[in-house]
Amino acid sequence: MASSLLPAFTVRRGEPVLVAPAEQTPRETKTLSDIDDGEGMRFYSSGIHLYRANPDKQGVDPAAVIREALARALVPYYPLAGRLREEAGRKLVVDCEAQGVMFVEADVDLTAADFGDVQSPPFPCFEQFILESTTVAGVEPVIDRPLLYIQVTRLKCGGFIFGQRFCHCVVDAPAGMQFEKAVCELACGAAAPSITPSWGREMFMARQPPQPSYPHLEYSEPAGGAVDRMLTTPPGDVARVPFFFGPREIAGLRQRAPPHMSRSSRFELVAACIWLGRTAALGYGADEEVRLSFIVNARGRRDVPLPEGFYGNAFAYSVAATTAGELCTGGLGYALELVKKAKSAVTYDYLLSVADLMVLRGRPLFALSRTYIVSDVSHAGFKSVDFGWGEAVYGGPAKGGEGPIPGVTNYFSRSKNGKGEEGTVVPISLPKDAMEKFQLEVECLTAEI
Repeated sequence: MASSLLPAFTVRRGEPVLVAPAEQTPRETKTLSDIDDGEGMRFYSSGIHLYRANPDKQGVDPAAVIREALARALVPYYPLAGRLREEAGRKLVVDCEAQGVMFVEADVDLTAADFGDVQSPPFPCFEQFILESTTVAGVEPVIDRPLLYIQVTRLKCGGFIFGQRFCHCVVDAPAGMQFEKAVCELACGAAAPSITPSWGREMFMARQPPQPSYPHLEYSEPAGGAVDRMLTTPPGDVARVPFFFGPREIAGLRQRAPPHMSRSSRFELVAACIWLGRTAALGYGADEEVRLSFIVNARGRRDVPLPEGFYGNAFAYSVAATTAGELCTGGLGYALELVKKAKSAVTYDYLLSVADLMVLRGRPLFALSRTYIVSDVSHAGFKSVDFGWGEAVYGGPAKGGEGPIPGVTNYFSRSKNGKGEEGTVVPISLPKDAMEKFQLEVECLTAEI
């Protein structure tokens, strides 16, 4: 893991500029899907890539290379250079007028080695390496703002940091990676991106008339109980600890799983373990409903007819729900059963049902109370983003989770421990008095029998 004790430094940013498409692009309005424009999508997701110096690139300015490739990539991906506008019913559309994406160059007297062996989010001092826009009452609007912010920070060793912030309404993680790889290909000399982008948002529009066909617990508050302490604990009273689930921990979880579930996926095992331990540690009442909500990616599913090159949001939140008492009594096997059931629930019909609900209920935010929300980015391929300087030393989310409340939403990412073993790392945030109990719960669940 990387040390957070970086030498004292100051990032010297230049003046941000708008980078427009390198060629003339269509002037038109494109409608987002009814999955794209929910309240829970209206934020910017941050990512960072750290690169060492490359002797073959001595004297080459990475900021200039990336800026030129970015302008060229925005020709086929021209909607990303547009601006969001809200129409009746809170419907979002993109006005494509080649307004451009925000770009800034920066310099800092640090080396790639100063960051240590950074393996998982949050990236040290990430706020200094991503470009943020102005906020209004503590909220960062997405309407009539650039859809992408990029900062390229040159390091004194010859390496650099690439920091980006994408409006989630327009792309999800795989879609953002598709665009970044297009920029990489152009930066490395390609004449055009290898994947031709496809808008394709019409496939996730609400039906007429809208008819939600699932309960969609993710958009209703859980039953029973008092206000969730995770939503009221002051940030200063929250502890943050990264938990590593390597070969030993996964083996321990498999031994505790019922025989017919011993071949569960790594994600299912880790998610069930954390949900169970977190519920016990927070001391919820036995009759209080608790939930695990996680993103299920629709890409690659036979029943979801995504066009090749699609770069919109193609996922839904699925929910496993029960009472705290039933979860803690049922143990890992019961939690796994609920996770598997929720995971299999997301079909194309489910996605259309989400779109229907968005239209009928004003595009609501997903529920947060007594809910643990997980996004697994283990297989996103962040490190493969190569602008010509080689594979990233670190590539992944800038933060440990998104949203204003620490610990409610977490990223699962790939990492290595001190022994060089690969595993899943999860940065857990809990009230300080609950963290020790959580650690004990996880140790018991993962210890090999």
